[in-house]
Amino acid sequence: MHATGIPWNDPSGDRLRGWLGMGRDMFYDASRIAIVPAGLCYPGRLPNGGDAPPRPVCAPTWHPRLLPLMPCIALTLLVGSYAQALALGPGAVGERVRQFRTVMPRYFPLPHPSWRTTGWERRNPWFGEEVLPALRAATAAVLAAAPVSPSPAR
Repeated sequence: MHATGIPWNDPSGDRLRGWLGMGRDMFYDASRIAIVPAGLCYPGRLPNGGDAPPRPVCAPTWHPRLLPLMPCIALTLLVGSYAQALALGPGAVGERVRQFRTVMPRYFPLPHPSWRTTGWERRNPWFGEEVLPALRAATAAVLAAAPVSPSPAR
């Protein structure tokens, strides 16, 4: 992702698109889907791998400027602990994911789709049995209801 400048252009993105039941063409269709990071400022790497937490100043600086430009947001996927904490405050990711219906239809909390989630998915079969079908249904319903706007000229 860092080499190409394309968000979710890595194995985590492949997993996320698999969870959504969505191909790359739809996922990257900017006329229908917005990808807005929790932090918007790359925080660097942690010494033991993975990205550092988002810098506290970035989301409050940029989200109020960007989100009003997207008035037709019908569903926000909160992917990972940082996105969930930003939108919902502190809380445990697993419980938020399990209780996803309590924040719908506005939000849909998900774990981060990194390789580290593989073991968590095995220990929590309800994720594949309950959450993923509901996620696919929610995204399909939103996309079916959304008018398609013309792609901007590039």
